[in-house]
Amino acid sequence: MATGKEHWNVTEPWLDLRCSLGEGPFFEAETNSLRFVDIKEKKIHSVSIIQGQSSLRTQQLDICPTVTANLDGVDPRERILVGVKYGLAILDRVTGRYEMLASFNDPHNERLRSNDGAADPRGDFWLGTMTDFGYGEFQPEGSLFRFRGDRKEEVVENLNIPNSVGWSPDKATMYYTHSKAHQIFTLDYDITSGAVSNQRLFYQHPTFGEPDGFRIDTEGNLWTAVFGEGRVLRISPGGDITGEISLPTRNISCVQFAGTELFITSAADDEGDDESKQLGGALFRVDVGMTGLELFEFKLP
Repeated sequence: MATGKEHWNVTEPWLDLRCSLGEGPFFEAETNSLRFVDIKEKKIHSVSIIQGQSSLRTQQLDICPTVTANLDGVDPRERILVGVKYGLAILDRVTGRYEMLASFNDPHNERLRSNDGAADPRGDFWLGTMTDFGYGEFQPEGSLFRFRGDRKEEVVENLNIPNSVGWSPDKATMYYTHSKAHQIFTLDYDITSGAVSNQRLFYQHPTFGEPDGFRIDTEGNLWTAVFGEGRVLRISPGGDITGEISLPTRNISCVQFAGTELFITSAADDEGDDESKQLGGALFRVDVGMTGLELFEFKLP
């Protein structure tokens, strides 16, 4: 790595779970735990960041969960918001049952599933769609939707894999990733109306890996997983790479802050070297000495 850029080297997993597609890590402050999903296996995991493996709880769904968020005014031990194949659902964590809140399409388009997303400063939820598994190559048929309560709006169209969404510390800038194009975009964000405008390119990844899930720290740096390259990059608000985390498996999918630690999800790797294959789907953690912005909560209609 170039001189002057910070570097962290992670060699061992924190939890060796062998997820097929670990994604969507979310720090649940109320329980000091990390929630994350396994999209392909249709599971939601929760684990105490103090107790580790012994505290792992898993809920099995009959539909793929892709991301979770807290609900405004609701104890997350009782109910949370979940992005699922067809749209947004409310999950009862006590019974394990869920109820659809809003769908992308009616009737459902079986070719598509949700991907990553996040609540915005107003309490709306942004959620991307993409070609589901089993339908061949990913096509530019995905979109980035905004859900305001149970109402939806298609904001950005013709995307292959829309990914993480986040906001700058001053809440004036919104970021989202277009993974297959190796790009991260910014838009001006109006916190009063929730409107976005002036989309422009923030970062173009120069190599074969795909920018995947990201989080933003309190200084405005964007920490993005790079799927296929076994690393996480820290990108400054000006678009410069200022730090890198190296990991022992290639398919790094997303990150989440808890204090100054960064928790990192990954996916299975069937084509890498022996170590990458063995550790694909594991969960990693590393202290990077910086804290992340808290994620926003979704406001129910």
